[in-house]
Amino acid sequence: MASPPPGASPNNEGAYVMSKVLVVDDSRTIRTIIRRILIELGCEVCEAGNGVEALKVIEVEKDNVKLVLADWNMPEMNGLELLVRLRQDPAFASLKIVMVTTETEMDHMASALEAGADEYVMKPFTKDILVEKLDFIGFSPMARA
Repeated sequence: MASPPPGASPNNEGAYVMSKVLVVDDSRTIRTIIRRILIELGCEVCEAGNGVEALKVIEVEKDNVKLVLADWNMPEMNGLELLVRLRQDPAFASLKIVMVTTETEMDHMASALEAGADEYVMKPFTKDILVEKLDFIGFSPMARA
């Protein structure tokens, strides 16, 4: 059996689908940087500028989003509030959530992890650091449908 293309995984019929990732950051530049990295890894990417927008995207995408990369500091609803909201819903228990933020204080990191973040990436970061963190949490760009 052939191996899946990067970013894809087999569905019940053996076909592969790309994992969908939601990038949540109020900086369009940061969203673009992360989107480019994720596309190189073979992911499908959707974006939101804050937590409120992210919840709307997740509502529409339902089970399609497998990973959320969220900034901490955003208007309307910050990343920690988004994290708490998602973790309160049992439907998102298996959703991988990574905080990607300039908040470098240990208290912030501890708060995010205690609230249910799977990992924490500090800005600035490199592609290698992001890939390492995704590997650490067991996120594969390709997944079975």
